Amino acid sequence: MPRQAQTLNLSLDGRAVAVSVRRSARARRVAIRVDPALGGAELILPQRAAESEGVAFLHSRAAWLLRRLDALPPRIPFHDGAIVPLRGAPHRIAHDAAARRGVWAADGRIVVSGRAEHLPRRVGDWLRRQARAAIAPLVAEKATTFAAETRTRHPGRISIRDQRSRWGSCAANGNLSFSWRLILAPDTVLDYVVAHEIGHLAHPNHSPAFWAGVDRLTPHAQRGRRWLRRNGATLFRYG
Repeated sequence: MPRQAQTLNLSLDGRAVAVSVRRSARARRVAIRVDPALGGAELILPQRAAESEGVAFLHSRAAWLLRRLDALPPRIPFHDGAIVPLRGAPHRIAHDAAARRGVWAADGRIVVSGRAEHLPRRVGDWLRRQARAAIAPLVAEKATTFAAETRTRHPGRISIRDQRSRWGSCAANGNLSFSWRLILAPDTVLDYVVAHEIGHLAHPNHSPAFWAGVDRLTPHAQRGRRWLRRNGATLFRYG
């Protein structure tokens, strides 16, 4: 049986570093992964590899790992005064304890009422609702267009999650899942990701026919892919 997920607390070149550990049936060798989506480092071990082998590997790559960790962009928690993007435009979070409107966007601000200690959760919940409100009509519109052209199946349930490895996914039963962080990106990016997943309703692959379908569903495919390659990792800084 795979081991439970765990964290190693190590001293690498005199610096305390926490590294999460993941067992992978597909891994053929020990590996280290560092990216903003993780918020740190992850040690990937084959199922039968000893943990001591992974620890030795981390020590042998200590200088490289510390450089990569130092290069990660700083985290930006949701708090009063923080600047976060909303549909690609920077917005300042503004706490207004006396207001009674919940959370709303106006004049380049995301205004949050209520008690200060509830602000991070309220902003996160509001952004998820904004993501659903933006994604759902795009799914309906593009699915209708695509079904008329290809006689493909209609989408199932839409889920909004904090996915770390994919911006969107399409299950075999047609259920769709999207990262709430897409609401932080420009609308062209969100439009592309929705088109991408609708395309998978007809083509569960990345064949030429799939990409041709995506191009029919959005004029932003190339721009959206390029933006995500260059900037997507930065969206994991927030919250």
